Amino acid sequence: MYYKKYGKTGIKVSAIGMGCMRFEEKDILNKKYDNCIELILYAHEKGINYFDTAPFYCHDQSESIVGKALSQVPRNSFYITSKTNLATLKHDPTESGFRKRLEMSLSRLKVDYIDFYYLWCMLDEKMLKENCDILIPLFEKVKKEGLIRHFVLSSHMEGDTLSEIIDSNIFDGILLGYNPLNYKYRKQGIEAAYKAGLGVSIMNPLGGGLIPRNPKYFSNFSEKSENVAQGVLRSLASHEEISLVLNGFSTKEHVDDAVKAVEELREKPMQEVQKQYEKLSSIKNKLCTGCGYCNYCPKGIDIPKYMDAYNEKILGSSIIGRLRKHWRISARDAGKCIKCRKCENLCTQHLPITERLEEIANIIK
Repeated sequence: MYYKKYGKTGIKVSAIGMGCMRFEEKDILNKKYDNCIELILYAHEKGINYFDTAPFYCHDQSESIVGKALSQVPRNSFYITSKTNLATLKHDPTESGFRKRLEMSLSRLKVDYIDFYYLWCMLDEKMLKENCDILIPLFEKVKKEGLIRHFVLSSHMEGDTLSEIIDSNIFDGILLGYNPLNYKYRKQGIEAAYKAGLGVSIMNPLGGGLIPRNPKYFSNFSEKSENVAQGVLRSLASHEEISLVLNGFSTKEHVDDAVKAVEELREKPMQEVQKQYEKLSSIKNKLCTGCGYCNYCPKGIDIPKYMDAYNEKILGSSIIGRLRKHWRISARDAGKCIKCRKCENLCTQHLPITERLEEIANIIK
């Protein structure tokens, strides 16, 4: 495993971190947690030392699964995260409410302290300011008590809006969605964080599975015997500005792909790596990257699944085929949209979701 410096913290993290939110759904629903625990321990054995979890992941089981797994290995052999924001506190922003959430995470994770505690999922400047004003004093208090070691920011804001908070010296690191499809939206934030000495982690590196499912569009990333997933992970980890690539695993094969991707890694400046990304066609700015933050429809439409299916149209395949064969949902249900545009306000890419849902619903008319 290749290890990289995490900002100014003095910590070295594995170039690939494990996102503990993509365990097999059937294992979670059937409470076969031993399979998930085995996967975490396998990743740890392969040299991965950074494990990312949060409340509510995997039907609110992820923290407990991670705790059961990592309690079997030495505490100094891994770094562990969890997350909070005003929403996870159920709008109880008191110190009591904050501590209750933190203590629940500590108990589930079976640790005395959390290495990286995230201010989670900041979508815009207003949300960031509100959360910082209320929660940062509480973060600082529990850090002094030794309950957390570093606090970091998880953001879906575009890069040019992050400069002020990056320069505030509040956070030790930042987590951003970044991959060859959306890099233009994030590169300024990554550059600013790196320049300020923050650790930089990236999530959603494979576009929610979109990239490996469509290898013909991304074949230029692969070298020698690499598959597309390995090639893209390697290119992302090679950024000298990026400390860690956070990748979700469902199988041991996924772990093996990631570990192989960073063997003999050569770090390069971002501008050099992004020359490869520029070779992609114009589809890159139209594809949904599968972050899932749009999934709060008042009519119950499972928007991420419909946007995933719309990607198939952009890539020259069948929307209906994807809906029926993969997701097993009807195009007709997209017509339930009331055009409130809540999903578009939450979309980190500013996609025309309402128009796409209408188009999908009209396919069968």
